Formats: sequence, C-alpha cells, structure tokens
Amino acid sequence: MELNSAKPGLLCSLEASQSQRTMYPYVTGTSVVALKYKDGILMAADMGGSYGSTLRYKSVERMKPIGKHCLIGASGEISDFQEVLRYLDELTLNDKMCDDGNSLGPKEIHSYLTRVMYNRRNKFDPLWNSLVLGGVKNGQTYLGMVTMIGVNFEDNHIATGFGNHLARPILRDEWREDLSFEDGVKLLEKCMRVLLYRDRSAVNKLQIANITEEGVTISQPYSLRTFWGFSAFINPTPGAQ
Repeated sequence: MELNSAKPGLLCSLEASQSQRTMYPYVTGTSVVALKYKDGILMAADMGGSYGSTLRYKSVERMKPIGKHCLIGASGEISDFQEVLRYLDELTLNDKMCDDGNSLGPKEIHSYLTRVMYNRRNKFDPLWNSLVLGGVKNGQTYLGMVTMIGVNFEDNHIATGFGNHLARPILRDEWREDLSFEDGVKLLEKCMRVLLYRDRSAVNKLQIANITEEGVTISQPYSLRTFWGFSAFINPTPGAQ
C-alpha cells in the first residue's frame, strides 16, 4: 500500500511505530546521594525500580563504574540510563583506542554528559535522568551532577530526586572535609534511612560505592536497620510536620 493512499489513522499509527524517543518515563529509580570524604568519593543508591507508582523491581543497579577513575549514578528512567551507559562505553573505548597514555577523568566525562543532556533537550528528545558523576584522578576528587535539561554543577555533596529535599539538609549540617570512610558511610546511611521513611519509591535494599585513587568498589546489596514505632507513623496528625 502506498502511504499517499493510506487513511490518516494508518499514517498516524505508522509514524507512532517509528518513534524511538521516551515520551514518558516508565520504570524509574529514585534518589542518588554522594559526598566527598578525605580519601575520595562515596555514593549510595537503593535498588528499587518503580513501574509508575508500583515498586515492581527490587534489584536494579543504578551505579556503574566508568573507566578507571569514575563512577556514575542515576535517578529517573532506567532505559534512558542504559542509553547513557552505551554512550559512555563508546566514549571510553574511543579514548582507549587512542593509546596515548592518557585517560578521561571525571571532569572530562562530566563535561561530556552535560553536552549530551543539553543536546538531547534541545532536540525535544531528553534523556529522563539526573546523573551524578564522581571520581578521583591525580589526587583530585571531583563530584558533579547534571539534570535532564543540562543544568549542571559540582559540589562537596550531591543528591537527586527527593534526596535533594530530604538528604541535602542533613549533609549541610553534618558533612565536613575530613570525614573518614566510616563516618562517610554512616552519614550516607542516615540519609538513605530518612529517604526510606519519607519517599514511597525507596526500598530497603541499597549499595554504597567507594571511589579512590586505586579504583572503584561497589558493595553488595544490604538492608538498613529501621524503626517504625515513631508516634508520627503510628498515629499521623493531618497537617503536622
């Protein structure tokens, strides 16, 4: 059948079948929280994947190492994050093929991601993610983030999603430059516990990643100890904080 002689409804269905862009996020992950400590970067994310408002998946890994020096974490649409990882695989492969003795660091990869996200936003085909990029290279720690429309910054601590409202106040009060690894993990766990209590999309199964000059390590999934006996949980008061 020639398209010129096809009915309008058929043309619409054919055009829709050829569309490859993400019109709405379907399977999404919630907050990523990261901070600098005295030896590197710590990053935490739970493993929940929400299908709409349903917590459908409980083992979604949202933190991935990039090359030798970097780690990326993502909230938002999981399939779009997989597309970002494909871009980064091509980037690091091309960099390795140059064989010039140099490798991309976290600052360069963060700059690349800001261009990718802003370019896709300008084409009205955004990647529905907020990305956190951390790394250590030549003794310098770096932590930055970029949103789905290309807004980007770097800071000593970062959180996406509800973490930006619930975890950042805790980090502003308790973060310090000389945090040890143990204190940094405790601070991240405190943030993740608050998110578990307050964010319906959070699950009690998380991973914490450590980025140092030696490389990236990601913990096995584990659960936090929680307490649900607070009076506000048992007898909530409408309008109370």
